[in-house]
Formats: sequence, C-alpha cells, structure tokens
Amino acid sequence: MADNGGQDGGPAGKESINTEIVTLTRFLNEEQTKHREATGDFTLLCHALQFAFKSIAYYIRRASLINLSGLAGSSNTTGDEQKKLDVIGNDVFTAAMRSSGRVKALVSEEDEEVVVFGDKPHARYGVACDPIDGSSNLDAGVSVGTIFGIFRLPDDAEGTKEDFLRPATELVAAGFTMYGASTQLVLTMKDGPVNGFTMDNGLGEFILTHPDMHMPKKRAIYSCNEGNSKYWEAPVKEWCDEMKNAEKPYSSRYIGSMVADAYRTLLYGGIFAYPADKKSPKGKLRILYECGPMAMVFENAGGQAVDSKMRRMMTVVPEHIHDRSGIFLGSYEEVQKVIDKHKQHGITGS
Repeated sequence: MADNGGQDGGPAGKESINTEIVTLTRFLNEEQTKHREATGDFTLLCHALQFAFKSIAYYIRRASLINLSGLAGSSNTTGDEQKKLDVIGNDVFTAAMRSSGRVKALVSEEDEEVVVFGDKPHARYGVACDPIDGSSNLDAGVSVGTIFGIFRLPDDAEGTKEDFLRPATELVAAGFTMYGASTQLVLTMKDGPVNGFTMDNGLGEFILTHPDMHMPKKRAIYSCNEGNSKYWEAPVKEWCDEMKNAEKPYSSRYIGSMVADAYRTLLYGGIFAYPADKKSPKGKLRILYECGPMAMVFENAGGQAVDSKMRRMMTVVPEHIHDRSGIFLGSYEEVQKVIDKHKQHGITGS
C-alpha cells in the first residue's frame, strides 16, 4: 500500500511553510534602516526597478503567444537590429524610471541620447541600462537579461551625457536580471555583498535565495566565442590554446547571451571573455551599461574584471555613452592567468 505521507496521516509531500521569507522589498527596507542618513530615495528607485524587471519577465514569457517575437523593423543606436521586445522593454524601463521620481536621467542601449526627466528637478540618480541584453536569442528561447548601473549625480547635475562619463568605481549599485527557466536578480551596492533573488511567480515577489554570493577562486571552465579566434590578438590565442591543451583541458561553455554566461560563471566559477580583436578593435560590449556594472558584481563577489588592455574594468572611463570595450571577467585566478599572459607580451594595463 502506498505511503499516505507519514504517521500523522497528512498529505504526501507536504510543503513546509517558511514564514520568514526575505523578499526584495523587505531586504531593501531593512538595508535602508541601517543608514540613518538615508532619505528613502534609493529604496524607491529600487522598487521601480523591480517593477520593470517583473514587467519585462511577463512579456518575455508571453512573447510567442501575443506576437512579440521577431524584429521591430528598426535598429538601435549601436546598429543592432531591434526586436519587438527590445522596444517594449525599453519603454517599460523608461516609464518605470520616470515614474519613480528619483531618476534625473537615463542612458539606454536603445536610445541614442540621454533621456532626461526634466520634470524631476530634485531627482538624485542617473541610471544606465541595457533593457534586454542578448535579445537576438529571444526567438530561440535562450535566456536573456537586463543589466543596470546606478550613479548618484551631483546636486547641480542637469542629466547631460557628461554626468555619465564616469568609471564604474563611482556606481552606487549595479546588477542584472536573467529571464530564463526562472527569473533571477543579482544586486550589489558599492563595496557591499552580492545578493541573488529568485522570482516567485505565485507570490509575485523576488525572494532572497542566494545571500552574500562568493564565486570560486578558480574553475576550469571558459566561455568565449571561438568563432572569432581568427581575429584575436596573440596573447588571447595563446591563453585559449593553453586552456584547451592543459593536462586536464578546460570545459567550454558558451551560450552567446552575456547575462546567461555571466550568471553561470558567477555561480560555478571560471571565466567569461569577449575580447577586442582585429575586426572590432574597441570590443563589442558597452562600457557604461554592460561591462562596468558586471565588473562591479564580479569584484564584489571576489572575482576580477579587466578590459583587453588589462586595465581594471571598473576604472575605465567611457569616451561617450555607448562606448565599447573588450572584457575578461570571472574567478580571480582565472582572470589573473589572462593578465599574466598579456604581461608576457608587454601589455600591463598601465
């Protein structure tokens, strides 16, 4: 006879009830109470961010059902073909930032110029984002994400592009959301821990599931597009060849969506690389809203991030709001191997 769930006669597979769930809202409110000088503006901004993430996740889940797949028939400011969801994601994000009342200006991959919210004269923050990173993979159901960085602007800032041409060391917070089998949010604040949240669709809340994330110091996994190896510079080719020809070769894991590759690397260790090359001398990823925020997450989790000149990624100042860079980020010792290989070729990051 089948077990009916235990001696108490209860139902099989009873779910234990956790009444001390830490939601993102609770987490933010508790963090605010730790800072007596806090005005609540940053907390309200983060509440607006999570609404944007929930909305984008909703539309992505339903994209094929409500005719949101495919191209929108236009290109964004960086020349990429826009998906319908790129446009919707950008509109959702922009509306959320405007309605928060705490954002003076927004830089988005989808907008050529800075979006200034002129009716928010007392707003204190500037936000840089890629609303849907990896959207070329959307129609295939591959995980995509949102990457964001938050700056505290000077009190007299007008929200010009010059207000954003700053290194990631000046970010007050950064993170990303991955929309995949589940919706994952990774958030970190300046010099703080990295915390991971998972969207509970039943509750409609992000739940703290990965507190104080620390990545392994090393792991034999590499993630890069070797289809571009024909154009790589010598130290990058040598580094990659050494991993493949090691006594125990590295495992190759490449999804082609930065958020998905980065999240796996953050959890399991290893290295993600998208180097500049002869075809793209400045690199392909954007400094302000891709490389910089990701570098902050990885450094705060115990890893490293450098550009193709071996400069610490968080110190690189973009020349314009859509400036690009190569990047290597991941476990501390794995990135150090890239740095050491470049040193052999006289590239020191200085």
